[in-house]
Amino acid sequence: SCYASQLCNCSSMGLDFIPPELTAKITVLNLAHNRIRRIQSQDLQQAVNLRALLLQSNKISSIDEDSFKSLAKLELLDLSNNSLAQLSPLWFEHLFSLQHLYLQGNSYRDLGKSSPFSSLRNLSSLHLGNPWFSVIRQGNFEGIELLHKLWIDGSNLSQYEQGSLKSIKEINHMIINIRDINVFSEIVRDLLHSVTWLEVRRIAFSIAAEMQVLRVMSSSFAKKISLRKTLLTDATVPEITSILEDMPKLVELELVDCRLLGTGQWKMQIQAKQSKTLRVFTVKKLSIEEFYLFTDLQAVEGLLSLFMRVTVQNTKVFLVPCRISQNLRLLEYLDLSANLLGDLSLEHSACQGGWPSLQTLNLSQNSLSDLEMTSRSLSHLGNLIVLDISQNNFGEIPSVCEWPESLKYLNLSSTQIPKVTTCIPPTLEVLDVSANNLKEFGLQLPFLKELYLTRNQLKTLPGASPIPNLVALSVRRNKLNSFSKEAFESFRRLELLDASDNNFICSCEFLSFIHHEAGIAQVLVGWPDKYVCDSPLAVRGAQVGTVHLSMMECHRSLVVSLICVLVFLVILLLVAVGYKYHMVWYLRMTWAWLQAKRKPRRAPPKDVCYDAFVSYSENDSDWVENTMVRELEQACPPFRLCLHKRDFVPGKWIVDNIIDSIEKSHKTLFVLSKHFVQSEWCKYELDFSHFRLFDENNDAAILILLEPIQSNVIPKRFCKLRKIMNTKTYLEWPTGEEQQQMFWFNLKIALRS
Repeated sequence: SCYASQLCNCSSMGLDFIPPELTAKITVLNLAHNRIRRIQSQDLQQAVNLRALLLQSNKISSIDEDSFKSLAKLELLDLSNNSLAQLSPLWFEHLFSLQHLYLQGNSYRDLGKSSPFSSLRNLSSLHLGNPWFSVIRQGNFEGIELLHKLWIDGSNLSQYEQGSLKSIKEINHMIINIRDINVFSEIVRDLLHSVTWLEVRRIAFSIAAEMQVLRVMSSSFAKKISLRKTLLTDATVPEITSILEDMPKLVELELVDCRLLGTGQWKMQIQAKQSKTLRVFTVKKLSIEEFYLFTDLQAVEGLLSLFMRVTVQNTKVFLVPCRISQNLRLLEYLDLSANLLGDLSLEHSACQGGWPSLQTLNLSQNSLSDLEMTSRSLSHLGNLIVLDISQNNFGEIPSVCEWPESLKYLNLSSTQIPKVTTCIPPTLEVLDVSANNLKEFGLQLPFLKELYLTRNQLKTLPGASPIPNLVALSVRRNKLNSFSKEAFESFRRLELLDASDNNFICSCEFLSFIHHEAGIAQVLVGWPDKYVCDSPLAVRGAQVGTVHLSMMECHRSLVVSLICVLVFLVILLLVAVGYKYHMVWYLRMTWAWLQAKRKPRRAPPKDVCYDAFVSYSENDSDWVENTMVRELEQACPPFRLCLHKRDFVPGKWIVDNIIDSIEKSHKTLFVLSKHFVQSEWCKYELDFSHFRLFDENNDAAILILLEPIQSNVIPKRFCKLRKIMNTKTYLEWPTGEEQQQMFWFNLKIALRS
């Protein structure tokens, strides 16, 4: 596939080297997750049109200096998670088009004494560092003036030469994983005017005295600060707040997956200087071990008045103090999802005068249970347009509720409501009641434009007259089984209908009706992969007017019935043929043959009771029974032979008798003649013995040629006989008596060996 296509995916194939003879057609080469240790000069010489080269998660420890010389068009190079102990500028010397370079997760301790990236004038994103990375020297980033993203894993970075990052004039997003506050302070000093978004990971702000070295950060022109997996304490929060407050262009502060040791009992009063620029505050998964003892945040009230967007997700918030809500005077967007807010605490949080400018409120995944109380608590929010209270457990829904008059979007999905009542505000333009237990929908909502009823128990469509302005309707995964033309006659404004994953009996005439007469351009019925159209609800497929339905789609029940009848007739025919031609017997024979082939084991010594099992044709029975058996069984000492006529167990399947007799015999005597090669049973006996002969590598088979056999007489199915005769010595039955004595002497020696 690598030779014919532009995309060559060889990831996770256990390769020890780059595949040879790569052609110029390839633009993307994925060799990730292999065992490659070295890249040689000739490996990529022909891949001159390569745009992306993925080599991450190998064992690369050596790269020839001119390995990438021919890759002038390369835009992405991923060498992360390998074993590179040093970086060479010569590797990247000819990569004039390179935009993305990933070097993290190797074993180098520094970047060398000069810049490995001096020739990469088009570089946009650079990822570097590892647990052993400890030194950044001045000049390491020479040649780079603009980066969209710079990610440095410096968890053990201990030495930073001042000015090392100053050569980079602009960095849109800087991510640094660091533990040493002093080193971090030196890095920040070089990035004061170049970084737009600074993201700091895994640093611990635990001692107030250490925070003084970060005072330089207050002069940073960064517009966004993110702290991820960071440790904060009651002693350091005031210091950090003071530093951030002084930043002249800071617009957004984000805390993700951080940990706070304390309860808000901050030892010093935060001086509320009211940052003129900070507008967005986001907290996600903040861990506060003693969250139930947390204070009312009175100390930060003055900082909140200019916030316009606040997100506090999954942080165990059970109450927003009223004074805090009242101070959020400019707040337009508030996300408190995945917390512990209850009905009473919401009433206190959304107190009179709180959130006066709020337009969007997300309270999903909380502990709300009383819809009437929830609506009443929010009714004074005169600017509220969007409300998401999904994934709460309301259970029941009252008949009358009090909502803000401005509300236009309401999400009540997954709230366990069994029906909809006039509690739903009539001002809505968008309503989502998906994933409930609704069996019908008949509300009068004159302004409604979008209605989402996915994953309910509806058997019929909602009436069109109560919702005359409906533009989009989703009834996916309900129990609808048919549409009527009457149901659509008043849906004149409907542009999108998603009714997939129901139980429709598809009608070609009906699809034609809703497209041409009802005027619905985008419709989903039957299977979503077949009819989905370009829209928010439907992302791929074709419009109804262009769909040509097959017999299966238009008459599914009839086609399924016909298929079932045909399958039954085929099974009946197979049973009849099998009975007539003894198919069951042949299947048992095949199973026994496979078992013998898989387990060619000799029986335990105590179970071996014959010297030889004799395989012969019935037409040669006179010589076998009257000549050979008498000679061998009357010898001194006598030989014990196993004959099928005499020693097979009556009532036992003949194949099992053959296998057991061979296993319980030291040797197998084959009496070969023209009659032998015509016998099917002799072939089976030869096959079973052949497994033992070759798998155990012994001399269990003894061949007696009763009469000369020409090779052209032996059927092709006796290929094992041909093989044995070519590899083993056999005894020929002579006609003279003197020669016969020698024959018996040799046969007895063979049996005793």
